Amino acid sequence: MIKNNKLAIFEDKEIRRVWDEKTEIWFFSVVDVIFALTGSTNPTDYLKKLRKRDSELAGYIGTNCPQVEMTTETGKNRKTLAGNPEHLLRIIQSVPSPKAEPIKLWLAKVGYERIQEINDPEKALNRSRDYWQRMGRSEKWIQQRMMGQEIRNKLTDYWENNEVKEQDEYAILTNIIHKEWSDLSVKEHKNLKKLKTENLRDHMSDAELVFTALAELSTRQIAETVEAKGLKENKIPAKKGGRIAKNARLELEQKTGKSVVTGQNFLSAPVKQKKLKNK
Repeated sequence: MIKNNKLAIFEDKEIRRVWDEKTEIWFFSVVDVIFALTGSTNPTDYLKKLRKRDSELAGYIGTNCPQVEMTTETGKNRKTLAGNPEHLLRIIQSVPSPKAEPIKLWLAKVGYERIQEINDPEKALNRSRDYWQRMGRSEKWIQQRMMGQEIRNKLTDYWENNEVKEQDEYAILTNIIHKEWSDLSVKEHKNLKKLKTENLRDHMSDAELVFTALAELSTRQIAETVEAKGLKENKIPAKKGGRIAKNARLELEQKTGKSVVTGQNFLSAPVKQKKLKNK
């Protein structure tokens, strides 16, 4: 199963990628790699023309490169032509670009880092902590973000082990939980914060992180209690778990007179001035 949709950065260019747990290999968006190589204003068209003039390459791509679900700039999941590092190296050979060698080294680097993280999960945590620190987050915020991620991982593990297999089903359940506790869908919350492709949780306030974690913790514990299986059965714990967090949110807002859900974001944080390279 392919999951863990995540952006990578090559020389300030965002490249979408997902991790295939079965093969333990990253799959990268071919169009994003073409854009990083060429800077073309229309990398999709560039790729089409490349395949037309190189029939051998076209056959290789058609045989080896799968369509993988990735998140678009609008926040929707769409099937996207993807390739693992081996596939991409073959494609890169056919693209005249001075960035060919740097991107080959970059592909080797990000793949090696993932292998390190599998063998030593602490490395993944340290990389995330370092990233958030560069974004200007406080230690308190980072601790809450990491706690929330651990709760999230336990919930998705439960779903995966109980007949919730597809990424769109994960998204449906996540949206139910989020809308129930916050009164906003994930998309509406991102729009409120003026986010596009950014990770919503990376731009949540301390309170938003806490209530998201409470909603997902409650959802998992209720699902475990009733032994929910599949999408349909898990929708019920999702609503109930979200409602527990909503009730707590409303009580806090009544006491403080302040809204928990906020349009604030971290788009002006240090990482926006100095992009992380080769990560």
